[in-house]
Amino acid sequence: QVQLVESGGGSVQAGGSLRLSCVTSGLTVSDYCMGWFRQAPGKEREGLIYIYTTTGNKWYANSVKGRFTLSQDNAQNTLYLQMNSLKPEDTAMYYCAAGLGGCYSGSRQPDEFNYWGQGTQVTVSS
Repeated sequence: QVQLVESGGGSVQAGGSLRLSCVTSGLTVSDYCMGWFRQAPGKEREGLIYIYTTTGNKWYANSVKGRFTLSQDNAQNTLYLQMNSLKPEDTAMYYCAAGLGGCYSGSRQPDEFNYWGQGTQVTVSS
């Protein structure tokens, strides 16, 4: 059974940093399309970072490129999202997700992902 559990959210001031974790179980990360998404109240779910299947190459949304970095610890089955230079507009619920169908290039859509964590809230104050 695939499970994704996020943690690490919290409240920070603008310019601060947070590191989110996504502990995975029941899957091999390299066999899936893995992604980090966020959703702010009243807005659509936004894809931030994807790890492409097999290659492990990463795609970053322009909104987070240069500020957010995804890393992974395969021994711990954990993905980490390091978020620096946070802005109030980064305030949202953040989700880790896994897609069975795999992905190999470009941006992806939320409905391509089969498994989702419960989310962790990030709040950035000005």
